[in-house]
Amino acid sequence: MRVLGVDPGLTRCGVGVVEGVPGRPCTLIAYHVVYTDPADDLSLRLLHLDRSLAELVAEHQPESVAVERVFSQHNVRTVMGTAQASGVAVLAGARAGLPVQTYTPSEVKAAVTGSGQADKAQMTAMVTRLLRLAEPPKPADAADALALAICHVWRGGTRSKLAAAADRVRRGGAR
Repeated sequence: MRVLGVDPGLTRCGVGVVEGVPGRPCTLIAYHVVYTDPADDLSLRLLHLDRSLAELVAEHQPESVAVERVFSQHNVRTVMGTAQASGVAVLAGARAGLPVQTYTPSEVKAAVTGSGQADKAQMTAMVTRLLRLAEPPKPADAADALALAICHVWRGGTRSKLAAAADRVRRGGAR
């Protein structure tokens, strides 16, 4: 399974692509950071992010997209930009006809490090180790995006199977 992970941000949006199967180490395909200029108009920044993500989806041909779910922060201005970037990332996956799954930061941390309370340094170290990289991916936004993709490979497959089984039960066939 090839997954494109997105750590949404309006100024820096991390994108990581990995391939793998649940229970096995993933393989790094690529990572990128999409930058937008804070001095630019919001509409232009979102358009740049949209075009960049569409290009990355077309280039890397993922089978699914994993996006970090926006959580409440104290800085409303920051959370608004992150939420807008998250919406663009979800739309990029949907527009390409791909399944899109969102994960909380705690879910990603738990999947990658075993602790939902892991800090940035622990996350980056585990991503580096899990992908067998010579050096940590930089900046941290790229490492976070790769962690999202790894989380989806490991948890998304199981989550998809459970959702499909629940859907079958709802439709009256428990096969």
